Amino acid sequence: MTSKNLHVLLVTAAALFLFGSTGIAQVGASGRGTVTSQTASGGAGRASGLGAVPEDFVKMKLAPGFMLGLNVLDDPDFSSNFRIDEQGDIAVPILGTMHVAGETVSEARTQIRKKLLEGNILKDPQVELSVLEYTESEVTIIGEVSSSGKHTLLSPNKLVNVLALAGGLTAAAGNQVLITRGTEGGEPVLVHYSKATDPKSVDDVIVYPGDTVQVKRAGIVYVLGAVNRPGGFVMQEEGTLNVLQALSLAYGTSVLASNKSIYLLRRNPDGTLVYITLPYKKIFTGKSADIQLHSTDILYVPTSTFKLLYSNFQGIINSSATTSIYYAEFR
Repeated sequence: MTSKNLHVLLVTAAALFLFGSTGIAQVGASGRGTVTSQTASGGAGRASGLGAVPEDFVKMKLAPGFMLGLNVLDDPDFSSNFRIDEQGDIAVPILGTMHVAGETVSEARTQIRKKLLEGNILKDPQVELSVLEYTESEVTIIGEVSSSGKHTLLSPNKLVNVLALAGGLTAAAGNQVLITRGTEGGEPVLVHYSKATDPKSVDDVIVYPGDTVQVKRAGIVYVLGAVNRPGGFVMQEEGTLNVLQALSLAYGTSVLASNKSIYLLRRNPDGTLVYITLPYKKIFTGKSADIQLHSTDILYVPTSTFKLLYSNFQGIINSSATTSIYYAEFR
């Protein structure tokens, strides 16, 4: 075989491979997907060809805009394609209008088969129902997640799985997740969830296509005054932080800090401010219970007047000694 003939055979084989493959699931830029072989015949759908059908495709609910392919074996009069209208209906010859929105492919197929039996049209109808085109359903995930935005969600799924679509929680995530339903009249759901939460404890929390999931930011506590690293610190994990934990995040108190009492400035829900004196020395030694801090609390560690005066006095003595040494050398 010559090199020219070999080249012709390779080109022909490549063309047959590219144009002969069918059954590929595609999603276009417009948000509409096409699946040519997802059928419901006796239960769950299946996909053939090279394309990967989304994992939750079988559980996907039909909605307006979907294109369905109906095939009734041995009766071509029913075999056709049907677009689900805005009311969620399809008009099937002889059977009339059927509402299929909100059903899975398998449920819609069962409804068609039931009508054929009840109408004495066919004794044992073999019905195949295929999704030819579908409009992608999305969920909006915002807040403290790694990748916020709109993500594809074809069917209802667990909260943990939905958060995984956005890459999980960030380090600044709090312990509250707000789910706003996409349907009219849907009540918002506030879920207690954080990195420390057992995923099984929220298995019953379901997110639906069209919902908005917001992961709230953790509260911040401010530590000021005689500490080694003053600043604001995030109340991570379960969203709790006590006085000793906050001071440890600030690298502890400085050498000039007063060890007797520290002060807490807290804003009440009505906007008023309250000053609380905390027995730091007793808390540190375990003689008094630690205090749980709230978001936006300000913890202030005062400077000890005695330590400050002593430090200044030591500075004066050191300066005087240094001056005396220089004076003695140059005298």
